[in-house]
Amino acid sequence: MATEENGLVTGNDGRTRCFWAGPQEDYVIYHDEEWGMPVDNDTRLFEKICLEGFQSGLSWYTILSKRENFREAFRGFDIAKVAAMDDSDIERLVLNPGIIRHRGKIRSTINNARRALELVREKGSLAAHFWSYEPKDRAPMKSRSDIPATTEISTAISKDLKKRGWSFVGPTTAYAFMQAMGLVNDHIEGCHCHARIEKARAEFDRPA
Repeated sequence: MATEENGLVTGNDGRTRCFWAGPQEDYVIYHDEEWGMPVDNDTRLFEKICLEGFQSGLSWYTILSKRENFREAFRGFDIAKVAAMDDSDIERLVLNPGIIRHRGKIRSTINNARRALELVREKGSLAAHFWSYEPKDRAPMKSRSDIPATTEISTAISKDLKKRGWSFVGPTTAYAFMQAMGLVNDHIEGCHCHARIEKARAEFDRPA
């Protein structure tokens, strides 16, 4: 794959993508079909923020390659089912070679499910809460250097969640979550997905 100065790569299929996409086929599919697409399903949102927390200190591809194992381990990321997990589940998962066996992150996922249930009771849904943070009039990313690691909004989300008792939700994790769930479109201009994501976001019915 050839890399261009602005942080785009041209794949073997001739399509231009963001610098991080590939060369693994499943990575390309994630970039093309999922990353940045707007999401309003609470189960998927919970999965995304949990996996971003597991990714801290690791490559995203490490997490993506284990995602089905994570889904099986954490009961499909059904929030109520994860919230019901206990210390025996933690001990079992620490021994599970198919996931990241980090005791703190496993415990955090269960804790965050409980905090998520509280947030849903307060706000109606995770989607309604997270989409209330959507930035307005945001300029498109023209190069790799334009993409931030954190923003004022990701810092605000992080502070809010930590105040509510969530863990492993720092500003960098929160921004990666914003990118993954489509709260922002960080596909670089020139990436073949950029315009499609913009169209999807324009047509997306934001949760009240």
